[in-house]
Amino acid sequence: MFDLSISEIAIIAIVATVVIGPKELPRALAAAGKWMAKARGVMANFRTGLDAMVREAELQEMEKKWASENERIMREHPAIPDDNAVPEPRMEPLDGPSGEPADRSAPAEDRPDLPPPGDSKS
Repeated sequence: MFDLSISEIAIIAIVATVVIGPKELPRALAAAGKWMAKARGVMANFRTGLDAMVREAELQEMEKKWASENERIMREHPAIPDDNAVPEPRMEPLDGPSGEPADRSAPAEDRPDLPPPGDSKS
C-alpha cells in the first residue's frame, strides 16, 4: 500500500521506540492497528457504495439501449392491427364419430361402439 522497504520499516521502528518508549509501544501499536482497521472498513464501505453506483448507472444505460432497440424492432415489425382478425386454432378429432359423445348410460345392445353382450372371446 505505502511501498515501504525493510530498511525504512526498521528506521520507523527505532524512532517509535525512542519517541514513545518501549513500555508504551505495545499500546500505541494496538491503537494504530484499531485506527487502521477502522480506516479499512470505511474504505471498503466507500468502495462498495461506489461499485453499486457504477452498476446502477450501467443498468440504466442498458435499459435505455434496450428500450431504443425494442422501439426500432417494433417500428420494423408492427403488430397485427386487429387481433380478432386472426382465428383462434381449434382442436378437432382426427377420426371417429363427430357430434356429441356416446351416452354411457344406454344399454350395450343400443351402443354400436360396444360388442354385443353374448359375444365373448374367452
